[in-house]
Amino acid sequence: MRISDRLRAAALSIILAWGWKRAGIALAAGILSALAMAPFNAWPILFLTFPVLVWLIDGAAAGKWRGVPAAAWSGFWFGYGYFVPGLYWTGHAFFVDAPTFAWLSPFAVLGLPAYLALYPALGCALARLLWTRDASRILALAVALTVSEWLRGHLLTGFPWNAYGYALSEPLALAQIASVVGLWGMTFLAVAIFASPAALIDGRSRGRKPWIAPAVALATLVALGAFGAIRLSMLPTKMLSQVKLRIMQPNLQQDVKFNYSAKREVMQKYLALSDRASGPQATGVRDTNILIWPESAFPFFLTREADAMAQIADLLPKGTVLITGAVRVPDDTPAGRPVTRAYNSIYVIDHDGSVLSVYDKTHLVPFGEYLPFQNWMEKLGFTQLTKVQGGYIPGAHRRAIDVPNAPRALPLICYEAIFPGKLAENDDRAGWIVNLTNDGWFGISTGPYQHLQQARLRAIEEGLPVVRAANTGISAVIDPAGRIVTKLGLGLEGVLDASLPSALAPTFYARFGNFVAWIMLAGALIFVGYRRLKRQNS
Repeated sequence: MRISDRLRAAALSIILAWGWKRAGIALAAGILSALAMAPFNAWPILFLTFPVLVWLIDGAAAGKWRGVPAAAWSGFWFGYGYFVPGLYWTGHAFFVDAPTFAWLSPFAVLGLPAYLALYPALGCALARLLWTRDASRILALAVALTVSEWLRGHLLTGFPWNAYGYALSEPLALAQIASVVGLWGMTFLAVAIFASPAALIDGRSRGRKPWIAPAVALATLVALGAFGAIRLSMLPTKMLSQVKLRIMQPNLQQDVKFNYSAKREVMQKYLALSDRASGPQATGVRDTNILIWPESAFPFFLTREADAMAQIADLLPKGTVLITGAVRVPDDTPAGRPVTRAYNSIYVIDHDGSVLSVYDKTHLVPFGEYLPFQNWMEKLGFTQLTKVQGGYIPGAHRRAIDVPNAPRALPLICYEAIFPGKLAENDDRAGWIVNLTNDGWFGISTGPYQHLQQARLRAIEEGLPVVRAANTGISAVIDPAGRIVTKLGLGLEGVLDASLPSALAPTFYARFGNFVAWIMLAGALIFVGYRRLKRQNS
C-alpha cells in the first residue's frame, strides 16, 4: 500500500469515528499538541495533530445542524487534552497553604481546562459553519480558531496562556514575525501551516492538486524563518553600558514569603544575596546602579516598616536604586488601622530610602488576587490564594515610570506580561520592560518556562528589552529581538549582573497593533467565502 493510501485510510478512520471514540481521538490529539509549548517546543508534532482536528470536523457533517454540535464536541475534547497537561502546574499553588486550599487543586487542574476548552469548541463550531470541501477549509479553521483564541485572551479578564501562536516562537528566527503580526497573527499562521497536511487526502478530481496547501505552508514556514534570520542578523544586541543591572533571585518558598514572623529571615537573605560578589571582578551591589527584587518580595507592608526601609537605604550606595515588588497600603488608610485592601505594586527606592516611583498592578489574577463577586463569595467562606480580605485593588492604568540613570521603564507585574497588544500609550513609550513575578506558586514545573516564553514574545512584539526578576526563577535579561542575554534557572538562588540592552525603534506591531493580523483574517475569510460560492454555483 502506498503512503498516500495509508494516509487516506488513517484519515478515513478518523472521519468516520463517532461518539466517545471521536472524543478520545480529539483528546489524544490535544494532549500531543501541548508538547509544542515550552519547555518542550516540539512544534513539528502539530503537523500531525492539527490535521486530525480537520478530519474530525470533516466527519462532523454526518450530524444534525450541518454538524456544528459534533464539531464543537471534537473541539472541546481537543482543547481539554491541550489544556490539562499545559496547565497542570496551576494545581501547585493550592498546596502552598494545603490545609486551606489543597481540596481546590483538582478543580483548578481539571476545571480550568474544561472552561478554556469551550473556546476551541466555539472555534470548531464556527469553522464548521464556514466549512468547504477543498483545501480552503484549512483557512476556515485558522480564522475560526484565531477568533476563539482572541476571545479567550479577552473575555472574563482574559487568559491567553499557551495560545497556539507560541508554537512559532522556537527557533527564535520564526518568532521574529511577531514584530509585524503579533501573537494573534502568529496564531492564524500556526493553525494554517500545521493543519495543511490534512489536504493531502483530498481527491484529484476536478483538477485538484492536494499537495498545493502543504507546499504553500512549508514555503511560508521557510519564508518566516528567512525573514527572522535576516532580521536577527540586522539587529545585533546592543547594550547601554552605563546601565548596570543586578537581579536578585532569592528562591524563597511561598510559606516564608507570606509569613510576617519570617520578616528578619527574609530581609537578611535579600540583603546578603544582593551584595554577593558574582565573580572575581565583581564587588557586589556597588557595581550596579539598578538592583531588582521580584514581585511581592516582603511578608509585610514595606513602607510601614521603618527598619526595613533603613536597611535598604544602608544597602544601596549613592547612585543606585532598588526596583522591588511589594504590597502597598492605600494612601488614605490611617496609621494603626487594620489594612483590609491593598495594591500589588512596584516601588523605585533611592539610596536614601525615599520612594521615587510607584506602579500598581492593573490586571489582577482571578482567584489569586481577587474573587469574582468578592463580597458574596467571602460571605460563603471563600478567599483568594493571597488571603487579602476584599481582594487586591487594581491600579488605575498602565504607565511608564522614571528610573534614575536609565530610560523610562514599563512595569509589568507577573502575568501582565502574557497579554499582547497595547502595553502603554504611544506617546509614553518606555525604553525597557521590567517584569517582576513570583512563579514560586507553580513549583518546579513547566509553568515558569511558559511564562518566560510569553514575556520573550512581548520583547519581540514591542522592540523593547525585557528584564525579568522571578522569586524562584526564571530570571532573565532579554534583548528586543528576543535573545536571552543571561538568565538564572528555575529553583536556583543567586544574582544576575548585566547591562541593559538598548531598545529598537517601535516595531510595526508596536505602532499599528493587530492591523496585519486582522487583514490576514479578513483576506482568508473572503477567500473561503469565494470558494464556497464557486462550489455552490458549479
